[in-house]
Amino acid sequence: MYRYSMFILMVAFCLTAEINAQQTNASDSTMLRKIYSEALTNGKSYSWLDHLSNKIGGRLSGSSNAQKAVEYTKAQLEELGLDKVWLQPVMVPKWTRGTPEYAYVSTSTGGTKNVNICALGGSIATKKGGLKARVVEVSSFEELEELGEEIIKGKIVFYNRPMQADLISTFSAYGGCVNQRYSGAQEAAKYGAAGVIVRSMNLRLDDLPHTGSMSYGNIKPKDRIPAAAISTNDAEYLSSALALDPSLEFYYTMSCQQFPDAQSYNVIGEITGSEFPNEIIIVGGHLDSWDLGDGAHDDGAGVVQSMEVLRLFKESGIQPKRTLRVVLFMNEENGLRGARKYAQVAQQKNERHVFALESDAGGFTPRGFSFDCDKDNFVQIQSWKPLFKPYLIHYFEQGGSGADVGPLKGENVVLAGLRPDSQRYFDHHHAANDTFEHVNKRELELGAATMTSLVYLMDTYGIVKSPQKTKIKG
Repeated sequence: MYRYSMFILMVAFCLTAEINAQQTNASDSTMLRKIYSEALTNGKSYSWLDHLSNKIGGRLSGSSNAQKAVEYTKAQLEELGLDKVWLQPVMVPKWTRGTPEYAYVSTSTGGTKNVNICALGGSIATKKGGLKARVVEVSSFEELEELGEEIIKGKIVFYNRPMQADLISTFSAYGGCVNQRYSGAQEAAKYGAAGVIVRSMNLRLDDLPHTGSMSYGNIKPKDRIPAAAISTNDAEYLSSALALDPSLEFYYTMSCQQFPDAQSYNVIGEITGSEFPNEIIIVGGHLDSWDLGDGAHDDGAGVVQSMEVLRLFKESGIQPKRTLRVVLFMNEENGLRGARKYAQVAQQKNERHVFALESDAGGFTPRGFSFDCDKDNFVQIQSWKPLFKPYLIHYFEQGGSGADVGPLKGENVVLAGLRPDSQRYFDHHHAANDTFEHVNKRELELGAATMTSLVYLMDTYGIVKSPQKTKIKG
């Protein structure tokens, strides 16, 4: 009789748990529907991006446009009626491009052809009058080393390793060749090169050079060489021309300049948590951008989507249990100063971050998220996948998160990155066509709603905490 009673109780318990789970899922489903409806019918992300892109423009760290973006986003967050909005001071690098770059190829028969280049961020200028030298084409640092100083000295090194087109993840393709942009000048300078030209990080063939950050590492200032990106069409031309005429020369002139560090700010706003105010959830993107376009996809989209998350919480009547904070980071593109400063201050204040979500992969159709977390938290996150199915969100994978939230990595904190469709991203990345008209309003709004939905679930259920590790004495 006792066993029978226990069996009945167990069955009743399981049925009750299942009913409660169904009710919870129904409640969550209703809330997600409300979030998506608000974002798609009354969203503000697109109008915010319009202002950032068309009224302010490119926002290179330390520039007047970057400061305008700080002031504008702070004012917009204040208009949302958040519990607190503030600026977090941070010193950032200040590099300017100067006058437009100019380049041409000169053949041994006397012919010339103008080509499209742009200085890489952080590069020194060419000497007055420009630089003209013969060209050595390489596809890797290993090939550069094999050629050595005897071949390289006094010449312009042309890095021509394309992004791998058969990789479905364009970010993987980017990662497979971006070292030639970032460290190409540093490596070539070791062998006495006069300068560096790098094939743009772009999967399609066009006439737009793509800038991006580069580093000289520990190369002394007197030994540094100018570095520029060349468009993919002109990289193809230069490679073909070299095959026919190995003695051709390349000329380019750049007037870029590095200034002392400048004062700037992270922009922060928050809604105080109702139950666990000391547990902090953040959403964010980087406010700075390169200067060739207006930074609409990289990362104006991430900025306005992150702002929209807090607006959607307020408009949907969601009072977060945990403190919800938006952080618009300064200087992701050429230094990560804003991210490091935010993490440093958080550590000094002993703040407890439990979840950090970044949007920095463009304003394209959202596909899902990647998570930097332990197995237990990932299992919980995967249990929410059915809630996202109606919105065609399916990608939930463990992996990276984002450059700006990365410094917050630690025990009992989940990091994540929004993963939109990536196939068109590198058509625009760091180029003159990263502009507002290439952002689709609906795709941008879907991204903001998807971020808000994940934040809502993380806030509602909390993270799965790792067991405390016991120190063994002895």
